Amino acid sequence: MVADLADILKYTIPALIVFATVYYLMNSFFRQQFQLESMKYQKDTAKNTLPLKLQAYERLALFCERISVDNLAYRLTNTEMGGRELQNAMLIAIQQEYEHNMSQQIYVSENLWKIIQLSKDKMQEIVSSGSGHTTNEFIASVKSAILESKVDPVAYARMAVRDEAQLLI
Repeated sequence: MVADLADILKYTIPALIVFATVYYLMNSFFRQQFQLESMKYQKDTAKNTLPLKLQAYERLALFCERISVDNLAYRLTNTEMGGRELQNAMLIAIQQEYEHNMSQQIYVSENLWKIIQLSKDKMQEIVSSGSGHTTNEFIASVKSAILESKVDPVAYARMAVRDEAQLLI
């Protein structure tokens, strides 16, 4: 009986040692393979998303340009328009530009997106506070409101977009 137990242990202990060694080596091998595949996937993903991120920064920079007072006035002013009509057209244009670029928030940092939202809100606030019966009076009052606020929200957002894009490049 003891001899049978000794024979069983004589074969079982080396088998368990071999099993544990193989298990450890295979586990290490598979973990390393998983890490390699993970790194390849991250590299491929980065290669594919970099152009999308750069395009998002380009579109947000264009958004900033399109909601600037000068650009809005140039695009929206016509001879039959009064100050109130221009104000409404500018508010609508700012909101439409924002809605057109909302999907870009996926590709940029949360902080940059908050800056974009704040610049849009501030521009709408400034345009809403503008007054004047003619388009020229209205544009002048909006420009003076921006100067009085001491921070041009569009210029600040444009700078934030440029700075974050530089970090990516």
